[in-house]
Amino acid sequence: MFIDEDSLNGILEEADSPSEEEVAAVLEKGAAMEGLSAGEAAILLNSDGDAFREKLFHTAARIKQRIYGDRLVFFAPLYLSSHCVNDCAYCGFHSSNKAPRKKLTADEIREQVECLIAMGHKRLLLEFGEDPKANTIDYICEAIDAVYSVKRPDGEIRRANLNIAATSEGNYRRIKEKGIGTYQLFQETYHRGTYKTLHKGPKSDYERQLMAMDRAFAAGIDDVGLGVLFGLYDYRFEVLGLLSHADYLQEQFGIGPHTISIPRFRPADGVSMKPAHPVTDEQFLKLIAILRIAVPYTGMIITTRETAAIRETAFNIGITQASAASRTEPGGFGKGAVKGATQFSLSDKRTLDEVAISVMRQGYTPSFCTACYRKNRTGETFMDLARPGDIHHFCQPNSILTLMEYIEDHASEEGRKLGLKTIERDLGSMENDKLRSETEARLTRIKGGARDLYF
Repeated sequence: MFIDEDSLNGILEEADSPSEEEVAAVLEKGAAMEGLSAGEAAILLNSDGDAFREKLFHTAARIKQRIYGDRLVFFAPLYLSSHCVNDCAYCGFHSSNKAPRKKLTADEIREQVECLIAMGHKRLLLEFGEDPKANTIDYICEAIDAVYSVKRPDGEIRRANLNIAATSEGNYRRIKEKGIGTYQLFQETYHRGTYKTLHKGPKSDYERQLMAMDRAFAAGIDDVGLGVLFGLYDYRFEVLGLLSHADYLQEQFGIGPHTISIPRFRPADGVSMKPAHPVTDEQFLKLIAILRIAVPYTGMIITTRETAAIRETAFNIGITQASAASRTEPGGFGKGAVKGATQFSLSDKRTLDEVAISVMRQGYTPSFCTACYRKNRTGETFMDLARPGDIHHFCQPNSILTLMEYIEDHASEEGRKLGLKTIERDLGSMENDKLRSETEARLTRIKGGARDLYF
């Protein structure tokens, strides 16, 4: 098994109290975008102090800028069913929670999608509880079809990523055929004892969860997303678990994770659990920077679990994707929002427009791009572009084009003014004259009513 607890604990112990020279050598290697071994990451995890954090954040920020540039990709989670047979101690959907449950019909799914498109979203993460009777693979496939069926004058959902319980190779093949983007599944914790204590139901099978990505790859899904729920166990061990999992996927399939998510425990109605290993804001930002340095080619996702202030700092040191205007219960969007079980509570409750304005003030470009999925730049092809930083040549013009769509169709007046300034800045920074000219031509077409133009 590629998660060897004794080995990971030994690595952390061996890296205890590293010298300044050891830390400097790891940061120097990381700055070259070569990634880090578990032992090298452990040196950073066991380091602290203001001077260290300044160097760490500087290195992480440079790596993010070189690979991804100024763009930040936005998405929204769409919860389709809160029915769940698992009794996970940290989740508001746990089976012993007596809060009302909701499973959206196809019409209700389309209504929710209408709301999200009207905000400006183009990319969703579809979320389901695990319930073999309520949330069958047929229902999941029909839900994906319903999401893609909604077409409005001001947009459509161009890519639905998916988070469903670990399942069979055959089921993964079916959802692959439906045109999903990234398949996302979190181990929650890589520590076996903690995993066993916190899970009851089918999800309590540690190996079923851990080896799910193998079955997904066997079914042809080549974009996968990893994650843990920080706060359940020692964050240092969890970071090494993520790196071990990423290394395993790279060795086994030639493709590392497309994304790594870093959710931190948040309370929810009906959840009495208190995290045994709470992660402070300082530790949280530190682990984000370390992951950015350790796996430079991988997208990193932060959600609205975190406050606006934490998110803004995280954008500087490694995050490349962020949810915005989230709801964590089925039917949560629109005037007829359903009151029932929520998976977790939110900290950043701003609208999409407010978040877009905020990141543009920070100097970032809001992106709603889904081009890589539709140009088959996934899996190994994506990694071959991401590792040397060449993906930026596609990301920059595509983020500009999708931002112009947002400006034309959804932005407030303030968002429009900032957006136009952001586009002007990004065009000016393009080093390839031909690419800049082609981007400007497509921007003119978008202003004239064309949509969905991409490189």
